[in-house]
Order: sequence, then structure tokens, then C-alpha cells
Amino acid sequence: MNRKQFLILMLALVVLGGAGLALFWQDIAAYRSTGAKIGARLLPDLKLSEVAQVHLRDATHEATLTHKENRWVVQERADYPASYADISDMLIRLTELKVVQSEAIGASLLPRVGLAPPGRPAQGENKAAESHKAAEQPAENDQAAEKPAAKAASEGTGTLIEMKNASGKTLATLTLGKVVLKKDPGNPLPSAQNGVPAGRYVQVGGAQTVAVVSDPLNKIEADPGHWLDKTFFKADRIRTLTVAGSGGSWKITRDEEWGQWKFVSGGGELDASAAVAAVNALNNLAFTDVAVKPEGEAGEKAVSVTAETFDQLVYTFKISERKGGGYLLNGNVEGEPAQQRAPEKDEKPQDKERRDKEYAETLKKLTERITRERALAKWTYVVDAKIVGPLFKDRADLAAPKK
Repeated sequence: MNRKQFLILMLALVVLGGAGLALFWQDIAAYRSTGAKIGARLLPDLKLSEVAQVHLRDATHEATLTHKENRWVVQERADYPASYADISDMLIRLTELKVVQSEAIGASLLPRVGLAPPGRPAQGENKAAESHKAAEQPAENDQAAEKPAAKAASEGTGTLIEMKNASGKTLATLTLGKVVLKKDPGNPLPSAQNGVPAGRYVQVGGAQTVAVVSDPLNKIEADPGHWLDKTFFKADRIRTLTVAGSGGSWKITRDEEWGQWKFVSGGGELDASAAVAAVNALNNLAFTDVAVKPEGEAGEKAVSVTAETFDQLVYTFKISERKGGGYLLNGNVEGEPAQQRAPEKDEKPQDKERRDKEYAETLKKLTERITRERALAKWTYVVDAKIVGPLFKDRADLAAPKK
């Protein structure tokens, strides 16, 4: 090697070294700007105590969770109470996220990892409205669950999360992308497919660096109905149940809490299993969502239900068929439970003291439950047809078959 060749080689090494050093400092700058350093927390400056609002948005949904008057509410559901446990779990997970991988990805490649920025859906657009629109379309359209345009718009789109404090200042913004899957450790075969959620692609703000975190964050979504507090009416210890609708009415009762059900009036023997199914429908009430515009969703088929309990409470429900599927329910509870327990015959003093204490504890829980249930009366709920189906039976359906 002559001197000229040696100088050319040294010059090439200097150029390559300079380029490598520039890339190194570029990566370091990206790490510092996004907090995406391997092993470091993704959001090191985020404090749980400062978060007062969480806004989530994806390709089809938008949810705003706001802390008002010492409770969390869902803004898109007329400030319906949100699940404190679900929101706390989300915020704790976000503050504890740690980076396990970091790489620079251009804007054109973000859809490949599910990080394309979501557009803003139309105001008031939600699952209930989508289901209502689908019900009004021709049958041939119902067979296609997703239109090509809608499907194309949602593919590769991330879930944007924006957290603010009480004054409206943005504390952190990040986008959740595609879930990272790994092989099932319980399947050692080489042909085993990746199917176990192990992490997720995340982009903080508008940073060019994309991070992978070890938590798949499966429970975080932008559907407002997902964040509702699902605590609901629980009409138990029913003594008398009355159902009235366009197809007729019927009324059943029992003398004791564990007694046999019977028709209040009219002939015929009551089918015990049908009576228990109707009563259990009120004891196991649950809802899937809160109706945004119930006046436009109610169908013609409806019933009024009145349940009187052994606790001196009266539950009234109006349940109507919903055009988009399922049923709409309004409920209310009136009355007050007895403040003192009725003593039993020949009750011993030690038994009286113990039973009075147990009754006081039960009364306290019941009073708290009634307070929560009365606050539910201002909203209309979407319930599954399987839950309230037994309440839509005619009197003939409750009669025992003739022997």
C-alpha cells in the first residue's frame, strides 16, 4: 500500500467515524427528548395526583374522562359516573411504563406499527348510534360487519391518550399502537405461533422515536361505554312482582321470602321456574351502555315493572325494545327500610343483641345501596335482551302446564 492509498483509507475512516458519531448523538437527543431510553420510564414527569382529565381517541370512538366533584365521569355519556378502579389501573400502568426497545420510524411507516394519528370522530358518535344506524340499513348491508372504507380507515390507527391537569394544561400525550405478541411458553414446538400479548408500540407526543413497552395495555380503549361504572339496580328480596304491557298484565306474590310463588288473582297454577326466572332478572340486572338519545331508539314493545320487596322498597322499571338491538331501561326506587328489627318470639337476650348488631350492619349497607340506586334514575340504560327477556312473557307463559 502506497502513501496515497493510505491517506484515502484514513480519510474514509474519518468520514465514517464522523457519520457514526453524528448518528450516535442524534439517537441520544431522541432518547432525551422522548424519555425512550432503554429501561427508563416512558413518562418520568407524569404525576398521578395532577391528572384531572384523560381524553382518548381512536379511528371510531372518543372518550373524555373528567374528575368532577371528587368523582370521575364520562363526558360523552352525560357525565355518567366512571369506573374509578379502571381509571386508576390505567393511570398507574401509564406512569410505570418502561421502555424495552426504541427505534426511529418515519411518519410513512407509523401505520405498520398501529401508530397512525386518529382522526376526530363526529360529535355524539358512539356505539349506540352506530348500532342504531346499522339497524336502519337494508338486510344485505347487515351481512357486512365492516365497510371497506371504514375498515381501511381504522387499520394502522393508534389510540391517542392526552392527560391534562385541573387547569387544562397538557401533562402528557402518547399514542398506543400495535400489540407485540410472543410465542406461548407453554407450547415448545417450533411451529408455535405468536399469540401471547407481551408489549405494545408507543409514541410519546410527536417524537420520531417509537418505543416498545412491556405492558400490552389491553384494557385501554376509546369506547366511552368501556369506562362506565357498572354498579346497577339490584332488586332483591322481592315480595310482589307486577308486569304490565300491551300484551296484558300479570302479578305474582309470596307470603315469605323463601315461600312458593303464586298468582295474585285469577285461576291457574304458576310455573315455579318461570316465576323464579322473572324475579332473578331484576336481581341480576346489568347494563352494557348508557343511551345518548333514548327517545329516538325506543321501539313499540314495552312493559312496566313494579317490584315490592320485604325491605319495604318499591322498584319501578320501564323497559322498551331498542331499535338497534337489546332493550332500554329506566328505573327508580322508593320507600325506606325499617330502622328497627322486629324481635322474634321467645328471643333470648344474647340472641337479641347479636341479631340487632347484624341488622344494623345490613341496614347500613342497604341504605348506601339505595342512595346509589336513586342517583341512577336520571339516565336510560342499554341492557341485554337475555337479562330482561323473562319479564316480557305473557301470563299464559307463566302458567304451569296442565297435568
